[in-house]
Order: sequence, then structure tokens, then C-alpha cells
Amino acid sequence: MERSITRRAALTSALILAAPILAPRRVLAAADGPLTVFAAASLQNALQALEPEWTRRGGAPLRFSFAGSSALARQIVQGAPADVFVSADVQWMDAVEKAGLVQIGTRIDLLTNRLALIAPATSPVRLKIQPGFPLAAALGDGRLALAESSVPAGIYAKAALTTLKVWDAVEAKIARAENVRGALNFVARGEAPLGIVYDTDARIEPMVRIVDLFPDDTHPPIIYPAALVKGAGPGAPAFFQFLKSAEAGAVFARFRFRRLPG
Repeated sequence: MERSITRRAALTSALILAAPILAPRRVLAAADGPLTVFAAASLQNALQALEPEWTRRGGAPLRFSFAGSSALARQIVQGAPADVFVSADVQWMDAVEKAGLVQIGTRIDLLTNRLALIAPATSPVRLKIQPGFPLAAALGDGRLALAESSVPAGIYAKAALTTLKVWDAVEAKIARAENVRGALNFVARGEAPLGIVYDTDARIEPMVRIVDLFPDDTHPPIIYPAALVKGAGPGAPAFFQFLKSAEAGAVFARFRFRRLPG
């Protein structure tokens, strides 16, 4: 786990060091028009389910960009016009904040999640996640689907497997996907016999099943921080408040996300 955490710090530092030579940041988001929400891929279904209620309240139209948090953070630093950023881990939000692109006082820890080992829905595999569990043997000649190593889901997965002392046995059997939804699709299509995704992703895909959930103490806490981006449009603060509302919380809970206090 120490090596994983060190690598995460190095990735964040590299992004910040690169920031001054990237394309100039736009000064202001469009004063009118849609709000652009950059959000981790795992939030896609939940945020799209929130949109009708937001629209019913008379909120500005929403334009979503879903991808790995690392890709979104880099885009914001490079000048992409975002109003709201919701990351799947704190490091990539840190990167945007250290670049001076988070509105002061708006950052909050919004949600948490769990990590799941999944298999195709028809797979007979049975595994209990515990130290030294036979993951490599269960894979056989197949591969373990994970998000890229710079993406939060991939970082959490490696940390968990390292803690459980099975990473070395499966490292050569990894199939990397661009983000967590890509890893989910590998398993749903039968291209990988097992994968590691968020609990919330596994619950929305009928072509996979959860083999077991990783204990929370095997990896760093899964935290989804949210913040307004510097130069956000005038409708953005209202949408940000809506994300913290009881109505939004009920939708997040329906998709198995857990709200964090405060």
C-alpha cells in the first residue's frame, strides 16, 4: 500500500508541476446557458437520475462530462470550461485545487462507496475476500479487469490487493480499462472472468454479479469530493446546493452511494 500511496502523490505532484506550462485557463464560464458538470464515470447513472428534479425546479440545463477523475482533473487544469467537478478521490481534487481552480470554501466531501469483486452473471466462481485468497487461481488463463492505474478505482483496487497480499500473484494478469465503467464492461461482455469496480457500478449492470465486497480497511477511504470550479456560471451555486439536498441524497442512496456527514 505504501508504494501505491507514493505513486498517487507522485502523480498529483507531476500534474501540478506541469500546470504552469499548460494552455491558459479560461477566465469565466459562460454567463448563461447550460452548466457543465465534470464527474467521475461511476456517478453517471445517479447524476442523470437527478437531472429531472433539478429541471423541475427551474434549474439551468446540465451538460455532463463523465470520465476517469484523473482525465477530468487534467482537462480542468488545461482550461476545459467546467462549472462543477465531482471526483472519485481526494488526490485529483487536490490537483485542481492546488492549481488554483477550485472556488475557495466550496469543496466538500460528498459521497462514499465500496469496492466490489465482480464476475459475469452466469459465472459459477465463488471467492471470499481475505488475506491470501486464491484470486490468481480463480482467474486461470483469464485477466482481472481494473481501471487504469491513475484512475481512483484502479488505485483503490491495487491498494486492496496489496493489503491482502495477492497483488504480486495477479499483476501480470491485469486487463486495464480507461475508467471503472470500462472495467465493468469487460466483465459484462465476458472478456474478463473477474473485475474490480465500485459496488454502485456492479448494482446497475445485470450482466455481472458481485462475488464479494472488499473490507473498507483494505484500501484508502473512497471519498467523492465536489467543488465549484473557479469562474463557474451564475447558476452553478444553486446546483451545488442541490447536490447536498435531502432529495439528491435519496437518489444517491438509491444507487447505493452513501452520503458523508456535513
